[in-house]
Amino acid sequence: MLHACPRGAVPAAGCCELGVAAAWALAAAGALAGTPPWWLPVPLLLGWAGVLLAVCDLKAARLPDVLTLPAYPVVAVLLAAAAAHRPGLLPAAVAGGALFAGAYLAVRLLRPAALGAGDVKLAGSLGAVVGAVSVPLVPVVMAAAAVATLPAARARIAVPHAPAMLVPAWLVTAFPVVLAW
Repeated sequence: MLHACPRGAVPAAGCCELGVAAAWALAAAGALAGTPPWWLPVPLLLGWAGVLLAVCDLKAARLPDVLTLPAYPVVAVLLAAAAAHRPGLLPAAVAGGALFAGAYLAVRLLRPAALGAGDVKLAGSLGAVVGAVSVPLVPVVMAAAAVATLPAARARIAVPHAPAMLVPAWLVTAFPVVLAW
């Protein structure tokens, strides 16, 4: 799939499959830890999309619109379905998305070299799923992403930021019972 994207990436054979299998196995562990079944589609989707996005960012230093933009309606549908089981989930998701995307947009506008446009596009959907779990965890995820890329930034080494955003966001969605619920 990634090689078919405009300016796509060609990952090593089996790396995406292995990454998705690991993410889904850990999401299953989250379900065993008490994550409700109605929430499970969220970490499964984020695990799949997160692997594709991380590989794209690592291999091609970009996050293609074909992956970041469709995430918004897909996340909206998944969160709307989950909201039937958890009142207040949708306003929290909107707040989380606005917080994450707003902060990243501000950084992008003030220091364009600090973040790519794809990172800003990804931030909204990630903020929505993290916010659906817990709005106070959104700044924690953003701080974790910043800390993960700080050593490279200090050394003035260009490093893809999406993997650092995706891992903590995915952990929050895969283990909401442990972290927030």
